[in-house]
Amino acid sequence: MDRPNVVYLARIMDTTPEAVVQHAVLLESKKLCDLQKKVTVEYRLTREGEKYASEGLPERVLFESFENAIPMKELQKHPSSKLGIGWLRKKGWIAIREGIVEKISDAPIGDDEKALKDLKPGVPGLDELLKRKLVEETETTDYFVSITTEGEVLVETGLDLRMEAGTLTSEQIRTGEWENLKLRRYNVTTPPKRIYAGKKHPYQQLIDEMRSVLLEMGFTEMYGEIVQSSFWNFDALFQPQDHPAREMQDTFFLDMEEKLPENYEAVRDIHEFGGDTSSVGWGGKWKEEKARQCVLRTHTTGLSIQYLKDHPDEPAKAFCIGRVYRREAIDPTHTPEFEQLEGIVMDRDVSFRHLMGFLKEFYHRMGFENVRFRPAYFPYTEPSVEPEVYVEGLGWVELGGAGIFREEVTAPWGVKYPVLAWGLGVSRVAMLKMGLKDLRQLYKSDVDWIRNSPVNRKEEI
Repeated sequence: MDRPNVVYLARIMDTTPEAVVQHAVLLESKKLCDLQKKVTVEYRLTREGEKYASEGLPERVLFESFENAIPMKELQKHPSSKLGIGWLRKKGWIAIREGIVEKISDAPIGDDEKALKDLKPGVPGLDELLKRKLVEETETTDYFVSITTEGEVLVETGLDLRMEAGTLTSEQIRTGEWENLKLRRYNVTTPPKRIYAGKKHPYQQLIDEMRSVLLEMGFTEMYGEIVQSSFWNFDALFQPQDHPAREMQDTFFLDMEEKLPENYEAVRDIHEFGGDTSSVGWGGKWKEEKARQCVLRTHTTGLSIQYLKDHPDEPAKAFCIGRVYRREAIDPTHTPEFEQLEGIVMDRDVSFRHLMGFLKEFYHRMGFENVRFRPAYFPYTEPSVEPEVYVEGLGWVELGGAGIFREEVTAPWGVKYPVLAWGLGVSRVAMLKMGLKDLRQLYKSDVDWIRNSPVNRKEEI
């Protein structure tokens, strides 16, 4: 046998085909044998395909079940109608007018019907049968080994069957024994096997980088529950109770309630008539039961208000990085849950200029060289601004919103100093920093992507 396959060699060598292939690859690297791979593609009918091969495709059976025309309701009674009607229309064999099915073609034998009788690779119509799952494709891989001229010479001159030594001991070097050893040859051009060290998920790494930057800037981290009452998620932020964002299409409401905090009446009064502030409120009747209803938090701003409630007189620099939930359709740029970064600064003399300074410093430390601001509107800050960063190839990209909390937000809790506030979507920063086109990549179990992602991403953008 000039070129035996590995199955035959494994049988006569009393080993496995996998072991033969492994050794053949090693011999081939030394040019002592030639290893060839042959892939054979075969096709076979599925159980459904076997049925149609003997009885005919459902559209053919259905087509031959009536003369020139038939009411659709009558045709739908045929056992093959469920699949057949669609294929009759797709192949242009019938037309349906006012509930009547009419033949408009002679229905010639198609390539798919011919292929159903003669399964051969490359035959026309085979792809259609594969799509309809009437045919299965199987691949068989075989390996064949033959000796090279160099291998024949080595056999004739004799094989050195001594065990190769890959390492030397100090004793072998000291006594000179190494001179009699068969030393393993090393190819310095062969790349070493790549080692994948354990590391954090790239997205978690970016979140930790943001956390580190803010801690270095003197901020304190805030924490809070994912489940919040509508009071903290909406009402405390001076968002009217009939605001569209509270509707089911934007918010995940839960079948549970939470007690209202002390002094909630101040928030109620601000909503109804402005309370003790210069505001006139929203008017109407503020409902306690609506405020008690719990939701999966739609932002982390409610945590900032609760932090201010507990620290109304103290200068504050605080932030939170947490997951929020909104009822979004999943696509490359939207997911129903994502991370948001929230920050506040409260002190006697802070101003809008300080806010832009904090944001510019933060984005610079995150690697964004060029930062600018443009006026914006947000329900609970005034004035408001949207920071933008410049990304090569994309231009100016909006990265969040910021402003100074309105009097209606801070007054109920006795906060008398200005409060600078901002929020941004962490996932959007991640997409820009990592060069991703699809937000879902951040949440997929893609080991290859994690392995190949660099550990340090502090390059400028």
